[in-house]
Amino acid sequence: MECSSKGKGTASLYAPAHAIPSARHPMACAPLNLYSSHFIPHPMIYASLKLIHVLSIVLWIGGMFFAHAFLRPAVQSLEPPVRIRLMHDVLKRFFTYVQVAVLLVLFSGLWMIGRVAKETVQAGLPFNMPLGWTVMTTLGILMIVVFGHIRFALFKRLSRAVSASDWPAGGAALASIRTWVGVNLILGVATIAATLLLG
Repeated sequence: MECSSKGKGTASLYAPAHAIPSARHPMACAPLNLYSSHFIPHPMIYASLKLIHVLSIVLWIGGMFFAHAFLRPAVQSLEPPVRIRLMHDVLKRFFTYVQVAVLLVLFSGLWMIGRVAKETVQAGLPFNMPLGWTVMTTLGILMIVVFGHIRFALFKRLSRAVSASDWPAGGAALASIRTWVGVNLILGVATIAATLLLG
């Protein structure tokens, strides 16, 4: 007996009765929920990686919001040499942690998607990544690209200016970093919204 698919994405896939029997009718089609603990492979590993994934994103987005909304306005009254050196030191430490967070986000996200896809295919079902996952992955990749530009282009420009005590150049580099951090902050909020609203 073949069963039709109702709805969109993997969250609404339907499996044949011999794969997931129904309590009311042994030959009825039952919904296959890829997010249930009965289907997700290695539930404890999956839950642990999901926690690492979420905490890494919280550190990244929360740190950007703190720097953009609180730290930068608070240091505006300082003299340029003091302000730019302080921001350089803070960003250097923050970016070090973000680099680790980015690696953790990539590893945990790819592992979770890969394992669910593998188990779905092994169950004889097509894997169609949910829309929320697709949007989250796309925006996440954009965030990583933007961070790479900030860390390896703009921040190096700031470091050179600080080393040379070129405060106008340092101020310009900080302004560029602020702009792109704002862009990444918007992308981060959009990623969270898409994940929560689209599933």
